[in-house]
Amino acid sequence: MRAAPTSIYLIILATISVGVVRTDAHQAKTGWTYPLACCKAHEAGGDCAAIPAPDILRGARGFSVFLHAGDHHMARRPHVFFIPYGDEIPSGDGQYHICLHPTEDDVNCFFAPPDSS
Repeated sequence: MRAAPTSIYLIILATISVGVVRTDAHQAKTGWTYPLACCKAHEAGGDCAAIPAPDILRGARGFSVFLHAGDHHMARRPHVFFIPYGDEIPSGDGQYHICLHPTEDDVNCFFAPPDSS
C-alpha cells in the first residue's frame, strides 16, 4: 500500500520540525547542551557561555556574579548580578555558565557546579 502524498508531506514536515527544535539549543565549548529555555539568541555564538569561577562569590543568600567586559562574548562592560540560592541550574560540566538575554543586562539562566551552593 502506498502512502498518500499528504502523509509523505506531513512526515517530511515533522522531520524538519524535529531538526529545527534540536538546533535551537546551543552547546557549551565542553560539549553539553544548554536547556532550550535558556537559549534565546543564536547570533554571535548564542547567549550562553562559561564564565570564570573567580568572578563568582557565594554569600549567605546566593551567588554574586562579577562579570567583566569580555568574560562573556555579550558583555561589553562590567556587570554585577545576584542569583539567589535555588535559582541556579546545575552545570553539566562542573563550570559556571551564564545566559544573557535579551541584552547583556539581563540574566536568563545561571549554571553552577552541583556542589557550589
